[in-house]
Amino acid sequence: MPSTRPKPSDHFDHETSAGAHRAASGPRVPALSAARPRRIAIRPVLRISPPTDLLLLLLAPVLATLLAGALHALRLIGPRASSALVGWAAQQVGGRLRESGIADRNLRAALPDMDATTRQGVIRAVWNNLGRTLGELPHLATFTRTPRGPGWEIEGEEHIDALTRQGGQALFFSGHFGNWEMILPIAGGIGLPVSGFYRAASNRHVDAVIQSMRHRALGPQNRMFPKGAEGARDALGHLQAGGSLGLLVDQKMNDGIAVPFFGRPAMTAPALARLALRFDLPIMPVYVLRLGGGRFRMVCEKPIDVPRTGNREADTYAITLMVNATLERWIRARPATWLWLHRRWPKEPPRQDVPACGI
Repeated sequence: MPSTRPKPSDHFDHETSAGAHRAASGPRVPALSAARPRRIAIRPVLRISPPTDLLLLLLAPVLATLLAGALHALRLIGPRASSALVGWAAQQVGGRLRESGIADRNLRAALPDMDATTRQGVIRAVWNNLGRTLGELPHLATFTRTPRGPGWEIEGEEHIDALTRQGGQALFFSGHFGNWEMILPIAGGIGLPVSGFYRAASNRHVDAVIQSMRHRALGPQNRMFPKGAEGARDALGHLQAGGSLGLLVDQKMNDGIAVPFFGRPAMTAPALARLALRFDLPIMPVYVLRLGGGRFRMVCEKPIDVPRTGNREADTYAITLMVNATLERWIRARPATWLWLHRRWPKEPPRQDVPACGI
């Protein structure tokens, strides 16, 4: 994000014009002092410019190097130990962070019958799962389809087979369940050209380290598009070329549409529904269950069935409503598997615009 601090020249011009005004309206000053406004102009710039940005810029490659070293160490100890170690560390630290308070408020509002002891257990499990997901990141490329041990399996593969017989293109949706990082690698492992989006880290050096691990785990037909206008254009081109797209749709989107989630209006991204309508594609629900350290099961369900009326606004709402209901069903079945740590619902409920079509 560009800095909003004025440029040095802005300060200089402001101070110079002010000095000229004073010289014109006040007593004459000796010629030797005419340069003083220039010196005065520089001082505020130096005084108000914090060194934080420069320090972060200088430390960025250092942090990336430290991260790469830590990830290499985790790679050496294997997926099970790496998963357990980082999961334990996240659980110890997470309970002291404000996100745990956010999770507790979310749980009390979404699942009011859950007692405090159970809520705290869920929150600890959420932190443990998040840590395990991070600890498994260096091993993404090593996970393959196996009958046991580190690796993955699939439940509901008949729905994928049916999709393949019909041409294979679809929109897949999921949320932050289990190790969500495994969705695209598993898709690549069974030959599905499913691509997705990622949010780039603010430190470009750190981002390069993370993306390199993700890319090593992807198949040749799987891509990751950065969030933003350029990534959206590339994703559209991918769909037009016959590729499939996977989206995580469980987080708050401020400029989304208000759709019920656990009985409360929640600002939800409508992109999945709009893409499905534009390209006339089936929508496949999938999520990842953690079976152990480095062991996963991707659950595939049949495409969601929402009648399409031809009313774009009404159909977008109906599809998004069904998507949220599917996510809610998964969360209610296994509350500890979902990432409760973000502000999914606004403090003040948004106005819910239900299309005038009886939905």
